[in-house]
Amino acid sequence: MESGELLKHAPTLSEKERAELASSLIDSLDPLVDADAELAWQQEIARRLEEVESGRVKTVAWEEVRRKGRALLNER
Repeated sequence: MESGELLKHAPTLSEKERAELASSLIDSLDPLVDADAELAWQQEIARRLEEVESGRVKTVAWEEVRRKGRALLNER
């Protein structure tokens, strides 16, 4: 399948299938993943999840993050 065809078809995939496709594409770009970096990311993810679940940090709705990001970009 050519890339154009793939890009047209990709949005019709389920969320899980799109995530798997994205992960596979990213992995194909960097086959020599740094194992230490991967472990560090996993530890960081676990730490942040624990902070959210314990209530020490609050989450922010995507709409708010997007609004603030756009405001920052418009200041430039």
